[in-house]
Amino acid sequence: MYKSYYPKASEIERNWVIVDADGQILGRVAARIAHALLGKNKPTFTPGVEMGDFVVVINAERVAVTGTKTKSKMTTKVYHRHSNYPGGYKAISLRDQLQQHPDRVLREAVWGMLPKNRMGRSLLKRLKIYAGPNHPHGTNNPVPLA
Repeated sequence: MYKSYYPKASEIERNWVIVDADGQILGRVAARIAHALLGKNKPTFTPGVEMGDFVVVINAERVAVTGTKTKSKMTTKVYHRHSNYPGGYKAISLRDQLQQHPDRVLREAVWGMLPKNRMGRSLLKRLKIYAGPNHPHGTNNPVPLA
């Protein structure tokens, strides 16, 4: 009889991964971040278990966007939110969102690649995004995500 491997909480090792988003493509860097948050890069990956690392993203304001009609994508791609009050709808273009809140662009892209449940919400809490090159997380042994 074969038994499935299920890691205990004491066996899970979480590292701090640093991602420099300077000049990288938004979707590709978001996919790599989601991969690290889920822990799919580890040989002990088990679905349904939070095996992932902490991810720190720096230079989020310098992320690149590609695709057809890239110049028009900056104005046609729109982020929507609603306050759940009447008349509380707000929309902002990608260009304005990158200028005002560059961390929200990357956070929304990563959230689209995570499971939409309790585990996905807890994984997103391990993602720290900063617009500039400085971050307050004193990581002892940072692992760059290549």
